[in-house]
Amino acid sequence: MGDLTTIGFDADDTLWQNEQFFRMTEERFVALLGEHGEAAEISGRLLEAEKRNLGFYGFGIKGFVLSMVETAIEITRGQVPAAVIGEILAAGREMAAHPVETLPHVRETLEALSGDYRLVLITKGDLFDQERKLAQSGLGDFFHAVEIVSDKKAATYERIFARHGDGAGRAMMVGNSLKSDILPALEAGSWAVHVPHELTWVLEHAEEPVGHGRYRAIPHLGPLRGLVTQLAR
Repeated sequence: MGDLTTIGFDADDTLWQNEQFFRMTEERFVALLGEHGEAAEISGRLLEAEKRNLGFYGFGIKGFVLSMVETAIEITRGQVPAAVIGEILAAGREMAAHPVETLPHVRETLEALSGDYRLVLITKGDLFDQERKLAQSGLGDFFHAVEIVSDKKAATYERIFARHGDGAGRAMMVGNSLKSDILPALEAGSWAVHVPHELTWVLEHAEEPVGHGRYRAIPHLGPLRGLVTQLAR
């Protein structure tokens, strides 16, 4: 662990709030289409659309909005009123304009670690939206590099940690998603620290790699500096 030189951080729901705005917008969407089905059915149809569309639109607000429009068309059998489409588009714009809300212990943790390690922001999502959130967060100066990627696989971490560090074996990834931040980073040979968020998207769920020698879990970012110090002994 004394060879650790680089620490990667996820952004959404690790550094700042994100999923809660998707949940709030989904509730608004379900209410708009309430006369066409039960809430659980509408939410289920929306999730299926999101799954289908990930390969076309990727992660983020734009793909979510397009999936809502597609779901509205399907549920109403092509009879969705233009006013409802307008409401969906307005909801998407509101999401994209929402002020960034950083999570507890983020700033002090990044500040404490940035002097001893290369910090790299590694996030999925829409380029424009992620750049906006990073700028508004005021956290950009703590990072040696920023990588906004279409997906997170083992090869993604191998490439990024080779480019901005000394390889995956001397790197650590920190994030809230077991599927995207933890399992592929471990597969690449990195350390991985899970910081759970109560609203992690269902498509980011995976089985926790309990017992893996390079896996750790902490309740929030506050203990991260101490964990890194402890492992380095």
